[in-house]
Amino acid sequence: MTPELLAGLAFFSFVSSITPGPNNLMVLVSGVNFGMRRTWPVVLGVCGGFTLMIALVGAGLIGVFNAYPLSYLVLKTLSICYLLFLAWKTATAAPPSGDASQRGGKPVSFFQAAMFQWVNPKAWVMALTAISAFTPPSHSLFGVVLVAVIFGTITLPSVSAWAVLGVQLRRWLSDPVKLRVFNYTIAALLVATLYPVLFAQ
Repeated sequence: MTPELLAGLAFFSFVSSITPGPNNLMVLVSGVNFGMRRTWPVVLGVCGGFTLMIALVGAGLIGVFNAYPLSYLVLKTLSICYLLFLAWKTATAAPPSGDASQRGGKPVSFFQAAMFQWVNPKAWVMALTAISAFTPPSHSLFGVVLVAVIFGTITLPSVSAWAVLGVQLRRWLSDPVKLRVFNYTIAALLVATLYPVLFAQ
């Protein structure tokens, strides 16, 4: 991979992973409601799951989806259902009761966060763009793994920043009314991310 291509991949990785999307909103809400310690599995699940997704897409899994067009409809339906579920879970999150370890409800698990990548529309766009635009012309396994590792490395601090933001907001959102408004707002934003899924041609 040339230095120019490497720089372009790093910049694309940072911009796409730091900007708002379902992953970052999920991490932000977890930071607010459960604190940093209980949010680390969510952060690691997002990063690990997305890194694996890029590697598998680059290794040829996307060919399976192209061979079976019905799989696109299944993926789209799963995306819609899970994002609606995530929005509902966010809107109905229990208010904090002091120490984060004593709160009602549970944060998203590592496995749930990792599997969420496969029904996350933004993750699909990021993975397909990364593989198609930045994998060397030879499309070697090394090139695919390199793209996945670079993307995963840059995604970790980017997603972690949203968790830290959530923890900082937690102090301001100690009022249950403010927290409820915050959770409803984030839930609405998660539903809004469905727009390109529902209306993409």
